[in-house]
Amino acid sequence: MANTFKNYVSSSVGTSPVTVYTVPASTTAVTIGLSVANTSASQITVDVQAAGVYVVKGAPIPAGSGLSVLDGKIILETTDTVVVTSSAATSADVILSVLEQS
Repeated sequence: MANTFKNYVSSSVGTSPVTVYTVPASTTAVTIGLSVANTSASQITVDVQAAGVYVVKGAPIPAGSGLSVLDGKIILETTDTVVVTSSAATSADVILSVLEQS
């Protein structure tokens, strides 16, 4: 079984849901970290879903600040996704760190 650390990024996330990550076939992923940065001049709120359920919903992020979304690890199975949505257009940058086991 191969273990590979990877980062997945998405910039300028806005009001349409963005799939930051989809677990590849024959793979299990352990989420290690998930950070969202507010790149706008106003406060935003963000929603983050993993495997179709909310990790955070409506989490406020002040202008120019960031939020570490994970308080622990989340296990994702093949085809599970991580989706991020912001309350404002092109206002959030996201980085997700995972350990993929295949």
